[in-house]
Amino acid sequence: MSIIFPFLKKYRVAAGLALLMMLVELTVELSQPLLISKIIDGGIRQRNLSVVWLWGGILAASAALAFTAGILSSFFASHASQGFGFDLRDKLYTKVQSFSYEAFNRFTASTLITRLTGDVTQLQDMVFMGLRFMSRIPLMVVGSVIMGLVVQWRLGLILAVTVPVMIAFLFVLMRRSSRMFRTVQSKLDGVNGALQENLTGIRLIRVFVRMAHEIGRFAGYSKDLMRSTVSALRLTETTMPFILLMMNGGILVLLWLGRIQITAGAATQGQTVAVINYSLRTIGGLSALSGVVAAYSRSLASGMRISEVLTVTATEETENRQEPAIPERIRGDVRFEGVGFRYPGSDIAALLEVSFAARPGERIAIMGATGSGKSSLVCLIPRLYEQTNGTITVDGKDTRQMDLALLRGTIGYVPQEVLLFSGTVRENIAWGNERASQDEIEAAARAAQIHETVQSLPGGYDTMLGQRGVNLSGGQKQRLSIARALVRKPSILILDDSTSALDAVTEGALLDALRSMSCTTFMITQKISSTVGADLILLLDEGRLIAKGSHEELYAGSGLYRSICESQSGRGMTHVQSLT
Repeated sequence: MSIIFPFLKKYRVAAGLALLMMLVELTVELSQPLLISKIIDGGIRQRNLSVVWLWGGILAASAALAFTAGILSSFFASHASQGFGFDLRDKLYTKVQSFSYEAFNRFTASTLITRLTGDVTQLQDMVFMGLRFMSRIPLMVVGSVIMGLVVQWRLGLILAVTVPVMIAFLFVLMRRSSRMFRTVQSKLDGVNGALQENLTGIRLIRVFVRMAHEIGRFAGYSKDLMRSTVSALRLTETTMPFILLMMNGGILVLLWLGRIQITAGAATQGQTVAVINYSLRTIGGLSALSGVVAAYSRSLASGMRISEVLTVTATEETENRQEPAIPERIRGDVRFEGVGFRYPGSDIAALLEVSFAARPGERIAIMGATGSGKSSLVCLIPRLYEQTNGTITVDGKDTRQMDLALLRGTIGYVPQEVLLFSGTVRENIAWGNERASQDEIEAAARAAQIHETVQSLPGGYDTMLGQRGVNLSGGQKQRLSIARALVRKPSILILDDSTSALDAVTEGALLDALRSMSCTTFMITQKISSTVGADLILLLDEGRLIAKGSHEELYAGSGLYRSICESQSGRGMTHVQSLT
């Protein structure tokens, strides 16, 4: 939890005022039973109305003061807690944005969503309760015991004996419930994960008629959450009956001993009423304290989960940095020298001793079976991952020594899984370069072969897209993603199997447009029609570069490449040659 407290420094004035107002309210409330005893002993018993009016007026004024202080305390506590929640959530989001891929492998999307929402809210509520109640309740309990001893020490001893027993019981409860509530939060991660998967894959679920299965799977996660929550709440809720039993027993003892003390003349009726009043306040405080302990237990678990995110060290050096206003241009000379790579936590090599050179402006086609390492290779160029061994250079500079903003600022990347954002078509294309003009946006769309399609939409470039582009076809989404990369005017363009949904005519027009650009293009593809015009073809198999060269060279020297060509051509080599 210590990592959380620095976020409160910014609001220490509001927090201090909240605590000050709380102390004023508490002091006044602790004085009220004493004032009542004076009204009873000096006014009512003596039939002296002037004393009743005097102390009654002071009691009314103190109640007004306590009410005002309580309102101000809540105001300042709300300001501090809401500001704390905003800063913590913003810091967490910034931290997640700086995560390396290795860090993302540690945290699923569902658990990050839960930590940025539910866990932050738990801590935010804890800050408010801490300033408003957590400090007040223990002081109220301790103050009531002390005041009970001051008013009538014999009767106050009963409070002094029972209260420590209650506090020890609550402390033990807090330690056990903290562990249980951490389990509850992890179960909530599972519910959010299942919900996210169901909503994302709703079309697939309906096509395969798996609604009943998914409903049952979600119900299983939800039932686990319910059971964990019930167990944790059952533990915390058992405190209330126990506390009431102990404290009500204490009040019965107080009434019995109070009568004896009054009869013996050792205590007055006002003193007895005052001590009973302090007992009732203690009961209220301990009852509220049990709820506070439950809330604190949940916030303690949330704090540990948030700390796990904030203390991640495997973050990129781009944290809190923006792309340069005018990125320094690079030529696009890319070289791999003995590059090997394995994913973090895996013993299986994704790439082994890969070496090749791509000169500026060349088109590099990458082919291979599923799992051969194609995507792993291109992910190393923008340093989405770091190679395990070997050297990758861009314009003769080791990429590990280059500024990430400079390197990535001149790379256009189209991932294998197309991702569009909620917003207009223009906003989705300009997402690649927020300074792009309308002419530049349209030029990128033309090159990506999507301009005419966009113009046919009801709103043109102002057409709103649904979440993840649900109102577009697969090919349209791919072309928009390509336009988003091209609007950056990249020196290096990476297409990770980004033309799979395009027909042959559209793909041919796209490749013709790419030839007119001066960028070095890396294109993962399974289509021979995409490789015949490439300057260099890389053929991968199980992470090894087994062949490289032009289409003609590989067709003549690689049996695997020749078999791929012939399998995609009904007329064999004649058809392949016609593509050139």
